[in-house]
Amino acid sequence: MIKKVLIANRGEIALRVLRACKKLDIKTVAIHSTADRQLAHVKLADESVCIGGPNPKESYLNMPTIISAAELTNADAIHPGYGFLSESEMFAEIIETNKFKFIGPSSKVLNKMGDKIKAKKAMKDFGVPCIPGYDGVLPEEPDKEMLKKIDEIGYPIMLKAIHGGGGRGMMVVEKKSDLAKSMNIVRTEAENAFGNGDLYFEKYFDNPRHIEIQVMSDEYGNAVHFGERDCSMQRRNQKIIEETQAQGISREEINKIGKICSDACVRLGYRGAGTFEFLYQDGHFSFIEMNTRIQVEHPVTEFVTNTDLIAEQILVASGEKLSMNQSDISLKGHSIECRINAEDPDTFIPSPGTIKSFHAPGGPGVRIDTHIYSGYTVPPYYDSLLAKLITYDETRELAIKKMQQALSETVVEGVKTNIKLHKKLLKTDFFLSGTYSINTLTKYIKNS
Repeated sequence: MIKKVLIANRGEIALRVLRACKKLDIKTVAIHSTADRQLAHVKLADESVCIGGPNPKESYLNMPTIISAAELTNADAIHPGYGFLSESEMFAEIIETNKFKFIGPSSKVLNKMGDKIKAKKAMKDFGVPCIPGYDGVLPEEPDKEMLKKIDEIGYPIMLKAIHGGGGRGMMVVEKKSDLAKSMNIVRTEAENAFGNGDLYFEKYFDNPRHIEIQVMSDEYGNAVHFGERDCSMQRRNQKIIEETQAQGISREEINKIGKICSDACVRLGYRGAGTFEFLYQDGHFSFIEMNTRIQVEHPVTEFVTNTDLIAEQILVASGEKLSMNQSDISLKGHSIECRINAEDPDTFIPSPGTIKSFHAPGGPGVRIDTHIYSGYTVPPYYDSLLAKLITYDETRELAIKKMQQALSETVVEGVKTNIKLHKKLLKTDFFLSGTYSINTLTKYIKNS
């Protein structure tokens, strides 16, 4: 059993991991940058280590320093959270080499899933439905083979960075005359963001939903799925609201694609928590990518399945078998999550600064995952996520009503937030009816 976990992250996910460790009687080590000395989990951890300056490259992306902190504190496992190094094959390999446990899949699996071409090929082999596209690295300039494949699929297409993520390294191409220029733009963005400019393309779906399947598997060939999340409410490929259960998709469809995903985990030799992301249109699922980590939006799944996903993730990393079978998992009720960001609700420009006052909502079926408090200073160096507000109730209608009330009770003063936007969205016809796609929010903002 793991005895001490170093939490290689910050913010709300670091605090969430710490709480799961406390539940399991596991000691914790908090690492932090010079800008993050006042984070809640740093104060609550058994030990803390400052690992560098505020720039992520100096701290949360500094692998040697993180490993040194683990050695210094005699930690035996490292939890990467999400973002930063959570899906880094190199980081996982260094952890393995230094005889620590990585709370996530093996470096070998990360290598395969981190490369979207390799991942797509593997999923095809495992029977996972995939988006039609180019199954290789695109040439520097469009050639005959590439153009032939586009002709077969038809415009529009979506250019994507092979090592992309977080909504970056993507561009829709509507016609042939835009192709070469678009490739250059996306390749440059990918090189700057991910250090690799390799591209591929897929068929572009005009009005899909973004549906994901939560999975968990152990090292003994056991895997389960925890149903779906609808993450279609997004702006510039950044999720804002997530919910489960998804509207208009039968449990039979979900269970079918869920089994395909859990079976793929077994064949892949996957260990830990993961998420299969799909585009869903015209009754069909098409695989996008696999996130080989815990997701930001995991709390909605925890609510409807009554499962502590991060605790289970840690136990699996400890070498234990899954604590449940597929027959033990059922989805009951409805849950919604609103991401509260420190940003201007109209311009979406980040709004760092000191929080003068913070009041969290409460009541049955209300959860808020956050690291902020009155007097906390939001630094300008990191993601703008302040909190995740989650509600749960027996029906979608009641969960929405509860979220509307929870948002009205939430007070954050001193920085601008997108709470106002959430209040508006939860009153729109498209959200109340559940008839929205990944394009809906962008159109709404454009026309507001």
